[in-house]
Amino acid sequence: MSELDKMLSGDIYDPSDEVLSDMRLKARNLTFKYNQTTRMQKDEREKILHELLGSIEGNIKIEPNFNCDYGRNISVGNNFYVNFGCVILDCAEVMIGNNCFIGPQVGIYTACHPINPIERNSGSEFAKPIVIGDNCWIGGHATINPGVILGNNVVVASGSVVTKCFPDNVVIGGNPARILKKVEL
Repeated sequence: MSELDKMLSGDIYDPSDEVLSDMRLKARNLTFKYNQTTRMQKDEREKILHELLGSIEGNIKIEPNFNCDYGRNISVGNNFYVNFGCVILDCAEVMIGNNCFIGPQVGIYTACHPINPIERNSGSEFAKPIVIGDNCWIGGHATINPGVILGNNVVVASGSVVTKCFPDNVVIGGNPARILKKVEL
């Protein structure tokens, strides 16, 4: 099994693998290029995002600076907006639904490191996918941790650290995030 296959299946993998290193370099080059564009270069931005991301289902807008590990493991739905300074570590799949809005300085992290210091110091990693449902709003400076699934219509309060999964129609907040109230439809 290749290191890429291990990474995508959630197994321990070696991130220094040549294929993975080349993939990250490609993503770094594309995000650098994207982050140098202006709003007036809409067509160029769209072209770069289509080359960088795994799939785009419709209209999206990502404000620079945007950074990710691979890009190709990120899938977004229609009407997707990302404010300034977003980082997505997409060592595993990151699937984001339709009509989602991400505030400034949000971190979405699939990457994990072993708890055991000897294993961690070896450089090995593993990753857990993240799923964000439709109609979600993630407030500024929020952190979404590995393995989290957010249902539809979830609002994440600014500054929250999301460490577990949450159902549809809730407002969550805090560190660690907890349900603050239901979303009335």
